[in-house]
Amino acid sequence: MTTLLICEKPDAAKRIAEALSDEKLNSQTRHGMPYYNIVHSNERLIVCPALGHLYSIGARNKSKANSYPVWNFEWKPKHLIERGQKRIEYWIKAISELSKQAEEFVNGCDYDVEGSLIGYMILKHACDGADSKARRMKFSTLTKNELRSAYSNLASSLDFNVASAGMCRHEVDWIYGINLSRALTASANRYGGGYFTLSTGRVQGPTLGFIVQREKEIQKFIPLPYWTIDARAELGGKEIPTEYSIQRILNLGSAKRVVNDCLGKSGTVTDLKTAEARLDPPHPFDLSNLQSETYRLFGISPRETLAISERLYLDAIISYPRTSSQKLPPSIGYRETLTALARSSSYTRKCRKLLASATLKPFEGQRTDPAHPAIYPTGTISRAKLDGRSQRIFDLIVKRFMATFAPPAKRRSDRVTISIQNHSFYIRGSRTIDPGWIEYYTPYARFEEIELPPVSLGQNVLLKRVSAIHRFTQPPPRYNPSSLLRLMEEQRIGTKATRAEIVETLFRRGYVKDERIMASEIAFGIIDLMLEYCPRIVDVSFTRELEDKMEQIETGTIGREQVVKEAVEALKPAIEELKANEASFGKWLNRSIRLAAISDNMLSTPCPRCGSRLYVQKSKTTGKRFIACSGTNTFACKLTLPLPQLGRLTLIDKKCPKCSFQMVRISGRNAKSFESCSMCYVTNQYPGDRERGTSPEGQSSTRASDKT
Repeated sequence: MTTLLICEKPDAAKRIAEALSDEKLNSQTRHGMPYYNIVHSNERLIVCPALGHLYSIGARNKSKANSYPVWNFEWKPKHLIERGQKRIEYWIKAISELSKQAEEFVNGCDYDVEGSLIGYMILKHACDGADSKARRMKFSTLTKNELRSAYSNLASSLDFNVASAGMCRHEVDWIYGINLSRALTASANRYGGGYFTLSTGRVQGPTLGFIVQREKEIQKFIPLPYWTIDARAELGGKEIPTEYSIQRILNLGSAKRVVNDCLGKSGTVTDLKTAEARLDPPHPFDLSNLQSETYRLFGISPRETLAISERLYLDAIISYPRTSSQKLPPSIGYRETLTALARSSSYTRKCRKLLASATLKPFEGQRTDPAHPAIYPTGTISRAKLDGRSQRIFDLIVKRFMATFAPPAKRRSDRVTISIQNHSFYIRGSRTIDPGWIEYYTPYARFEEIELPPVSLGQNVLLKRVSAIHRFTQPPPRYNPSSLLRLMEEQRIGTKATRAEIVETLFRRGYVKDERIMASEIAFGIIDLMLEYCPRIVDVSFTRELEDKMEQIETGTIGREQVVKEAVEALKPAIEELKANEASFGKWLNRSIRLAAISDNMLSTPCPRCGSRLYVQKSKTTGKRFIACSGTNTFACKLTLPLPQLGRLTLIDKKCPKCSFQMVRISGRNAKSFESCSMCYVTNQYPGDRERGTSPEGQSSTRASDKT
């Protein structure tokens, strides 16, 4: 009996062949594809690798590059759809030839939606319909013991519902992506002066919508002034920071009264409070938590974290990373894993300490995954030395795994209340009294240790320094890659395997930039366009409905064809609307593209007349600079505001305390730099200009120059 076993990638095929072979492993090649002819328990196995997806979706009929709509599609070998995929043609040919030697077939790709789909498509198309009689191999690590156990317990058939859900996701995403992207690209190029590639999609659209919405909130935010009290108390011969009982004082007079009443005066300790808190261990890592933690600690992007984790998985030193589970079932072998990890000098002492416990029970989270447990180290030592980032992520996973078996930590907090007249100040301290799991998760668990000097009730304490600090309320923070991934997960759009790639796509397209993600003008143009002509496309609830239906396909409660049909019917009206208004939104997009090119000169404050973006422009006739409205919202707003003409101008991240308009800084070689607000200048010098929403270009610039 000969069995053909399909694996997802060459490294996985080699690992599986090594685990199952009863003899020394020898590789062979066919049409450039490495494969393994092995014997396992008197059975001949041909172990073949894929290269991920060998089949993809393409239009059924050829069409021009940017013609749309396109509704008819079919699954084809990837090399017939994408350029640069010639190797896949030989790969499929090699698998097809080897399949003729086999009577039995097994899908040994990763046990998830994509792995189920990859194996199913290869068995169906390259192996002449072998999917109907193939079996499924299920595993969470590439360790020898688990792989041999998984092969001994093959499922009697493929997981067809899971593969069908994967097909549906690819089909719906292709239909949405190609039609919307072609609509954007074609319109921008037909009604513009260059060539631009634009894209959006079923998940990409709502994700970009989150970023644009946050950017609009920041632009519209009006900072409000408030004051805080900065005070230092003398205690035990040291100056210790104190906290005033009112965190925000809303007027300067009240803040000054606090300073006058308390500066240089002694207060009395009127209250001492001590509390102990129990801190439970952290949950085991799912992929989302791992990505958030590596970004927080190391600044490694979610996409890179996934890539490194997959490399560690292929090296058999961690379990399968694409999981949403926070559970560690006993079947993984707690003691065996810790015993194996103890062989590494870095973990010997801590592992032995845990192994000394009579019982080992992990502190688990609520999330589950029907396919895989949480991410954990297998105990296998890597054959090759890990690079810096890989070693950091591996160490993080090991210490998180150990911490889940450790006891809770205990922390003590102290609060001293100092009263002066009718004012109260607090001195706070905190320290760890029982490290518990913190010992195992060091240095990744960070807590501030502040131990207070001895103090007693009635003791006099001198407030040596007291001052009022002028502050402003802050706008909502921009997303970073980690917080954006968490939001996508909370809103249930995308999958654990695709979210990081979607975020990376937004950066590659130039829709967003910077670590604190800022939307570009193109992003504003695309989202505003979608909201105007097809709002359902960027509606999170609509995307979530499709995600729910795909989960129902996995459970067999709904058919793939029905979901695809409903998705197409929902998209058709939007595409028709875009087609009918192509000229209008083509000009809209080109305006956004033009503004993106001058984004470094864009103000964060919107136009007070129409709400569009403002930017610094230079007159072609006079050479003078001024602030102009982009007019993206009305296409007609002509508001301009003056700017100083002498010196180097810099847009600064500061709002005017009087009117909240963005300020500029003017600096020069022989002059002292100063900050200026164009809106206040217009309002003070020429009453009515602000209300009329106009300030003649040349005249305004001249007046600004006069003031300078």
